[in-house]
Amino acid sequence: MLVAEICINLTAKNILQSYTYAVPEKFNFLEKGWRVIVPFGKQIVDGFIMEVKNTDENFDFELKEIKDVVDEEIWFTPQMSKMASWIADFYLCPLSQAMALFMAGNHSKKTTPKFEFIIKPAENFSEVKLTKTQENFLQNLRERGEIPLKEIKNRSSIIKTLLEKKLIVKESRRILRDSYANVEIVQKEIKLTDEQKKAVDTVQLFLKMKMHAGFLLHGVTGSGKTQVYIELTKIVRQLGRRALILVPEISLTGQIVKSFKAYFPDVLVIHSKLSINERNDIFYKIRKGEVGIVIGARSAIFTPLDDVGLIVIDEEQDSSYKQDAPPFYHAKIIAEEFAKIQKAAIIFGSATPSFETFYRAKIGKLGYLQLSHRISNNPLPEVELVDMRAELKAGNKSVLSSALKNLLQETLENQQQAILLLNARGYSTFIMCRDCGKVICCPECGISMHYHITDKTLKCHHCEIEQTPPTICPKCGSKRIKYFGTGTQKLEEYLKLELPAAKILRMDRDTTTKKFAHDEILESFKRGEFDILFGTKMVAKGHDIPNVTAVGILSADSVLNFPDFRAAEQCFELITQAAGRAGRGDLPGKVIVQTYNTDADAVKFAVAQDFKAFYNVEIVKREFLFFPPFSRLVKLIFADKKKEKALDAAERIVNSFKLEVVKNSEVRQEIFGPIPAVIENLRGEFRFAVLIKTSDLEIVRGFLRLHNLHISPNVQIDFDPLTTN
Repeated sequence: MLVAEICINLTAKNILQSYTYAVPEKFNFLEKGWRVIVPFGKQIVDGFIMEVKNTDENFDFELKEIKDVVDEEIWFTPQMSKMASWIADFYLCPLSQAMALFMAGNHSKKTTPKFEFIIKPAENFSEVKLTKTQENFLQNLRERGEIPLKEIKNRSSIIKTLLEKKLIVKESRRILRDSYANVEIVQKEIKLTDEQKKAVDTVQLFLKMKMHAGFLLHGVTGSGKTQVYIELTKIVRQLGRRALILVPEISLTGQIVKSFKAYFPDVLVIHSKLSINERNDIFYKIRKGEVGIVIGARSAIFTPLDDVGLIVIDEEQDSSYKQDAPPFYHAKIIAEEFAKIQKAAIIFGSATPSFETFYRAKIGKLGYLQLSHRISNNPLPEVELVDMRAELKAGNKSVLSSALKNLLQETLENQQQAILLLNARGYSTFIMCRDCGKVICCPECGISMHYHITDKTLKCHHCEIEQTPPTICPKCGSKRIKYFGTGTQKLEEYLKLELPAAKILRMDRDTTTKKFAHDEILESFKRGEFDILFGTKMVAKGHDIPNVTAVGILSADSVLNFPDFRAAEQCFELITQAAGRAGRGDLPGKVIVQTYNTDADAVKFAVAQDFKAFYNVEIVKREFLFFPPFSRLVKLIFADKKKEKALDAAERIVNSFKLEVVKNSEVRQEIFGPIPAVIENLRGEFRFAVLIKTSDLEIVRGFLRLHNLHISPNVQIDFDPLTTN
């Protein structure tokens, strides 16, 4: 009897083993890697075949049969299965949860590819007598090579005759959708700088030897990191290997896709805004060997790309590479493991590298490649710091300082463009009762809700729950409801009032919900249709718009108010990246940084655009406090409907860790908590956070396994979390 061991595609933590199913005769072609549809309890679900075997074993129960297959071919390649197993082991998650990452979307139904009919000239044919119309049609077909049948429905009689005379053939062909197929491209003559050449020469040694190696490409904004990626990709493709280019945000894919498509015909793009059908088509083309380069956000690491010689992590410091749902993976960590398996070079590129990556380069665990100057030696923009406390004393209560308002007016007069960064969506950042102090919060997570004037709703930016703003306080009944803070929508209203002649364009999550909204906004701005582009931090990353000479950064120091060890690093990164949008063309740039904390190291060094000086000051604090890069972090969230149960479970684990690990470990281990989580009550469950700092992640992983925390439904495990509570 033919049976299959199947991993069920359900992410419940207690489903750890595979299940045995009978393989019907019609599916005797199945092998490891196929996705199939099976009954599981009262459900019909999909699963992944781990093994197929013949057996004479007599089972004590009747085996259920495989109902159907999901795809037209094997889905999981050997390397995908290997990576899924590694992810499950590293992140202590069910194998099904790890394997689900490699799917183009959540499937519980059989997928059906889309096909079309085409006609082509027959390869071998004899001369036969044709009418003039038939001869003209056949000549046109031979010139084009093939024609989709749907284009020539009105020629059915001609087609029928030519088919009967065996002068043409009709074939079925799969329709492969590609949203980026018609991207407008312009190839420029590029002369590499000496630093770019040095970077390419250093990495290509490892590419040609097919050896794994890791590098940090540390380049100031506008220094030509993308061109280094392209030159290395040229080498990889000449060697017959493939390249994987990761970017943190969908908003960055359009620009880098254009850059690569100018040099390579076999580029495909994948990200979360694509439909499931588009993703399936991309996977199909990759499997057929029609793709040499994949570009995308973090999910692109899960495509079935093999024989990869180069992996690029652009803007490697960006928090978007971290998944915020189980299994809480970090794409950088998975990409590096993938690079080892593939014997590939991996490049971490950034103007403001993460402290962890820069430290690894400092101690020699990564090669260090530096681009210290902008292309054509264009100067970095002039940066001016404005103390908003002084503005208030001078009577300016506006969100724009006098210096920034003057800069914007001057920019408009010179017919140049400006970018403004405000790290807050919506109209007002919160709504509060002025009598009792009640802040209107999300009913699910307790975080303050933001007011959006466009649809006059309150929205939770964590849960995306919406509700109508109250007219009276739900706590005390007062009508003295006030809207506090400034979001992007409120800034838009203010700019229209203060600069009525300016054509302004907003870019945030509310204006970029459509698939190509990011590209459309940036392209219209680049064409000069708007004077000012403003929005959240997505306007600060990667955009290269030559006519932008002015940048304003509002509330630059707001992130410093968060109780997180990375706050200063994030503040420095935000200011530096945003400032880097100015002066990238032939015209010099000017940047205004508005802050209430002019003495903060992150602000001072960002204004000076001196990463290394900032790093040297901040790294001393990190080492003293045993934070990354000197430790690895593991965050545990204990949740329960009963507050006492969640707290008790957390306290027991903390005490056990101190007794079993801290006392007996030869390396430094620390544990803190429990403390209420940032979102203390989520959907009716109380949550407590525990933080572990460790010099040996495997010891901690062993402790978590021993106490079965990895299979507990009430515990979340987050390796390398971005925040500490």
